[in-house]
Amino acid sequence: MNGAAARKHDLVTGGAGFIGAALVRHLLDAGHQVTVLDNFFTGRMENLPDAPGLKILRGDVIAERDYPEDLTGIYNLACPASPVHYASDPVHTTKTCVLGALRMLELARQRKIPILQSSTSEVYGDPFVHPQTESYFGNVNCTGLRSCYDEGKRCAETLFFDFRRQYGVDTKVVRIFNTYGPGMLPDDGRVVSNFIVQALRGNALTIYGDGSQTRSFCYVSDLVEGLIKMFHTPPEISGPVNLGNPGEFTMNELADLILAEIPNPAGKIFKPLPSDDPTRRKPDISRAQSLLHWQPVVPLREGLKETIAFFRTTLGR
Repeated sequence: MNGAAARKHDLVTGGAGFIGAALVRHLLDAGHQVTVLDNFFTGRMENLPDAPGLKILRGDVIAERDYPEDLTGIYNLACPASPVHYASDPVHTTKTCVLGALRMLELARQRKIPILQSSTSEVYGDPFVHPQTESYFGNVNCTGLRSCYDEGKRCAETLFFDFRRQYGVDTKVVRIFNTYGPGMLPDDGRVVSNFIVQALRGNALTIYGDGSQTRSFCYVSDLVEGLIKMFHTPPEISGPVNLGNPGEFTMNELADLILAEIPNPAGKIFKPLPSDDPTRRKPDISRAQSLLHWQPVVPLREGLKETIAFFRTTLGR
């Protein structure tokens, strides 16, 4: 087999988004050909490199369409991942999670290629178990404002495991915890981007609740490495596998770290906690460590400096 025939060709849905674009750049650097499918609701063309091995399809993952015949793998990342975006059209969010997963699973089944699903820590809801292990079934409000995303991702996981059991599709499921880094949107509503943008603009950092709720923050390069490692596991490994940084920080601690890098006399302001907002979130990554030999290596302080530098440039433009 010659080099051209052996070249990997990955389909990345949602590939123009924050995490998707970072994954695409990694795959291209590894010599893969990459086809990106994105409707550009939250994705941005400028996130993607100008590379000869990259093909971009503008469209929605729930729509029927033709894909390149030589695909060797699928990464399904299509879906807005921040509340401000996925709650703006909750019906379409659920369709993206469920019908999009169904479309991609059928494609993987027809082509007999592996497929990875980017699920989320939101499947654990506001957890009673801490830290969250993959065996925990979660505490999710199925009628709340966040349900379109939480329950949509839970149903997508069900489809992935049913396609595996019923049709023998080589499926991989990862549950992504809070991720940050260069490439985030300034208005995505995520706490890291919110705090940084507010600080750079001289506004007070908005904390919901009393600031004691916690999150764990994984730098985007660490996450992408975990995605790649999971995708290349043997067929008998399907997940789910948590991918995130087990370092746990309160919102007050995160705000103080950012204010240390961007001194701001406006300080912090406190507002009521939104409905169904989890009070604690921290991954147990024992499974990722044992199966993937993976764990995050970028400390929060270091990652925040890189992210702040990105936003300084972005807001400057």
